[in-house]
Amino acid sequence: MKLGARIFKTGLAVMLSLYLAIWLELDPPMFAALAAAIAVQPSLYRTFQTILEQVQANLIGAVLAVIFVMTFGHDPFVVGLVVVLAISIILKVKLEPTTIPLAIVTVIIIMESPANDFIQFAAGRFALVLLGVLAAFIINLLFIPPKYETKLYHKILKATEDINQWTMLLIRHAADHRSLKKDLNRLEEQMVKLENLYLLYKEERNYFMKNKYGKARKVVLYRQMLVTTKKSLFVLKNLERRSEELNLMTDETHKKFEKQLHYLTSYHDRILLRYIGKAHSSHSEELIQKMNKGKEELISYYISLQNHSCFDYNQWLHLLPAVSQMIEYQEQLEHLDHLVDSFFTYHQEENEVKIQERDEE
Repeated sequence: MKLGARIFKTGLAVMLSLYLAIWLELDPPMFAALAAAIAVQPSLYRTFQTILEQVQANLIGAVLAVIFVMTFGHDPFVVGLVVVLAISIILKVKLEPTTIPLAIVTVIIIMESPANDFIQFAAGRFALVLLGVLAAFIINLLFIPPKYETKLYHKILKATEDINQWTMLLIRHAADHRSLKKDLNRLEEQMVKLENLYLLYKEERNYFMKNKYGKARKVVLYRQMLVTTKKSLFVLKNLERRSEELNLMTDETHKKFEKQLHYLTSYHDRILLRYIGKAHSSHSEELIQKMNKGKEELISYYISLQNHSCFDYNQWLHLLPAVSQMIEYQEQLEHLDHLVDSFFTYHQEENEVKIQERDEE
């Protein structure tokens, strides 16, 4: 079983909240521990958001609990009514639903407490909640800070490598179609995870003002990396759906498809390696020329096949979207290459790339 950084951070946040509650003589300290466990989030930004929303949600619950107990007493019906009202208000003001459980706990603990010193008791419970979420934020800030850029880059690189390998195996009639269909599902799920990881990376951009503009350029760059990888997956899916037509192509047509796809996948790999300094820009110029020439030849050749006797017209129409996707894929690659080139050409002192080696997963 793998224990990730978030699991350890949750444990540390609970421990810190308990020590702080005991040191400040706030009772019961377990309430602070509960708040800390809920408040730990995958990014500093989301932890900070959780602090603000937990404070608001628990303030709503505490105020309602105090008002209703002082007005109507401790009857179970009143407790249930306050829980319903608290949930309704939290949803009405559009706070995150994840704040509801702790707010309900706040309501129940306050309303089931002795009738004496209600205001003081509620203030103590509220202080414990603040202590717990503050402990979670401190731990998330100082211990094992998220390395979303490294994770995002290596996951994009790995997904791109997998897609490119399948693309070349497919066009060379060497792919096992059952394995390919199974892996396509995995790759689609991986794209969703990459989108979520990108959002986490993007959310971290405004924490420290240092290198603010360099980070903003990286956000744009990674967005295009993700778009380009998704386009390469779309090309693979288009080719897979037309695998029968690919098998029926003439040798000359097949060679032109294979050659152009080889240029595109090699160009994609080269751009990603160039970003971390493992490939030089001068080595890409010859490949770009071959790729552009190959695109012109493929388009001209494919158009000429429209009325060719050796090529069925319906087959020609069915393969046309695959050709179109290859052209769009090249356009996305060229845009990505332009962004990488601009990134390293301008504001070099701000555009520092800190990609660590891929962690073993």
